[in-house]
Amino acid sequence: MERGGCIYILTNFNNTVLYIGVTSDLYSRIIEHREKKYPQSFTSKYNCNKLIYYEQFSTITEAIGREKQLKNWRREWKIKLIQTQNQNWDDLFLSLED
Repeated sequence: MERGGCIYILTNFNNTVLYIGVTSDLYSRIIEHREKKYPQSFTSKYNCNKLIYYEQFSTITEAIGREKQLKNWRREWKIKLIQTQNQNWDDLFLSLED
């Protein structure tokens, strides 16, 4: 059976950078970003550690498909998507359960 998956969008403190990722374990993946587990990564270099949006899927394949779709979107579309769920760009990490 295939594992479920999530797409997520991170930003930095000033909300100027958007990063879209995909994972099968959102909580653990966000901790990796926050702890800069991969120091050479985009999220480490640009301090993207604020979770502002995520979607859950029943399969990782669906999540990967959605990630590819969102990465092709214009920035303004991504911003509108974020604001439909998170008007104030609050950090959603605290609302996740591990």
